[in-house]
Parts: sequence; C-alpha cells; structure tokens
Amino acid sequence: MKFSICLSTGYEGLAYPVNFCTPQDLVLQSQLAEKLGYDSVWGNDHITPPNYVREHFKDSPNFYDVLITLAMIAQATTKLRVGTALLVMPNREPVYLTKQVATIDQMSGGRFMMAVGLGAYREEFESWVGNRYAHPHRGDMMEEGLQIFQKLTTEKVSSFSGKYYSYRNIEMFPKPKQDPFPLYIGGHSLKAVERAAEIGQGWLPGWRPFHEIAERIQALRKHAEATGRDPKEVEVAPQFSLLVGKTQEAAEQTYMKSGLVAHRVSLAHTGRDPAHQVTANLVGSPQSIIDKIHQLKAMGVDHCAAMAVAVNSQEELLEQMHWFAEEVMPHIK
Repeated sequence: MKFSICLSTGYEGLAYPVNFCTPQDLVLQSQLAEKLGYDSVWGNDHITPPNYVREHFKDSPNFYDVLITLAMIAQATTKLRVGTALLVMPNREPVYLTKQVATIDQMSGGRFMMAVGLGAYREEFESWVGNRYAHPHRGDMMEEGLQIFQKLTTEKVSSFSGKYYSYRNIEMFPKPKQDPFPLYIGGHSLKAVERAAEIGQGWLPGWRPFHEIAERIQALRKHAEATGRDPKEVEVAPQFSLLVGKTQEAAEQTYMKSGLVAHRVSLAHTGRDPAHQVTANLVGSPQSIIDKIHQLKAMGVDHCAAMAVAVNSQEELLEQMHWFAEEVMPHIK
C-alpha cells in the first residue's frame, strides 16, 4: 500500500484559506514527505476559482501551475515521485503538454506521473475556452488529447487530425524516461473505469463510499481482462481526505471545521454525497484509519493517493503529515 500527499497548487479557496502557502512551503512539504517515507506528492490543476470561492473570499486565491511546481519539487528531492491529481486535460494543448511531460520525466530521472481528468467545474472550463469552439465537448477533447499523448510518446513520427486538435509530421524526442509512462485516468464513471482499464497505468478516482469503490474495482478488473490486459498492471489509487485525531470524535469535529468541507459540498454535483465525507475518507483516530486502510487493501486498493489534509494552517499540515507517517503507516506497510 502506497501513501501520498496532495499539495496546495490549486487548493486555496477550495480547501485552504487564501495565502495558505508560499512556493517555498510547497518545496518544504515535499521534502518532508520524502523524509517521512511517503511515496509521492501530487498537485491539482486550476486556472481560475469557481464561483462559490469568489463569493466566499474577498481576496483572490493563488493557483500555481502544477507542471512547473512539480518540476521544481523534483529538483529539490531525490526519490520522491511527483504527479498531477488531476491535470485538467481539456484545458491543455496536448502537443506541448506531451513535450512538457516528457521533459519533466527525463529531468526528474523517471519520477513523474500524470493523472488526467475533465475538471470538476465546467464553469472554469468555460472561462478558459472562451469562444474557441461553438459547442465544445470536454469528453471528446480529452479523448483526442489522450490519443495525441499516446502517439507522440510511442511513435517516431506521427500526425493527427481531429475535431479539436491536429498536427502533422512531428518527431518528438526525447520520449518519457519511463516506459510505459505512468498515465493515470481520473473519474469514477464507468467510462473512466473502462478508459483506465484500456490505456492507463493507474485509476485515480475521487473518494466514494467504500462499497462503490469495491464495485468499480471489480468492473476495472473485468474490463482489463476483456481487453487482454493483466488487471494488476493498473494501479488502483483513490484520492482521500485525511485528518488524524486523538479520538474519532475529535477528528470529526476538527474535520468539519476545515475548509475542505465546503469544497466537498461544492462537488455534490459529481455524485459524491457530502453526508459520506467522513465515513468514506481517512478521518478518525489512528486505529480507525488503520482499520479503514486494511479494508481498502482487502478490496484491491493499491495506493491512498493525493490525500488532501483537512487543515487550515501550515503548522497543522506538517503535524498531520508527521502523525499519519508515524502512527498509521508503520501498521500498514
């Protein structure tokens, strides 16, 4: 079982207060994660805040480009893996995205991972896309982007012509250092599960009630086998919220006071019922979290990925990273 932390590259206003961290804080958090034995750190991807954040905060949140941030962190660490959770693929031009990914993977010595998704807030996409397309479909844009990424990372010379993107006769080198490159597919829909089973090295959904995760894992395995793949080739890596407390009651009380709660409510449109946000996440005493992780491991989860720590300050974040690494991880690994 692997454990990893989600950084606040684009979480101010959504999960954390505005001015929650500086760029150097992101590096220090990552260096601590490496020291404490976490597998990786992941950054999320936003370009502009959703409406509910603008209504709640007077000051504007700081959103750092996730690829540049992770490149900086890779330079400041030696073994820690770095990933995107999630990179909003419809908001990225796929040819230069592929060049950036290959470059980071080469320069980090093969420590980069990319999880992609549609993006949680369509309003953010609409702000970015402007009038480029008459009726843009994010799913189709992502599908074309994934095809382009696969072609450019595996073929010597390639061309592509689609509804949204096209290029001709591109010879892109170097390829990523890792082969196959660890591409993770985000999302919890059956379509996302099938896409992960077909082309992904990992499946990285948001949290859901445990029985739903178990059902999707079975669907993932079945579809992978149907396409001729070994299901073990696809890492199951759900994203969870994390809050460790001395008791279950103390943890829940602290969690409900965190900024992450409003973010979970704002994502109710994705099918994640906020009523389950405590029971379906790693919130509780060390022993209750250990019990949950053993349950997840038994159903086929390989990685508690991009854990979003439910705190309101840097001091609390670092304390939680220590607490989880020292009181929980030794009982699982």
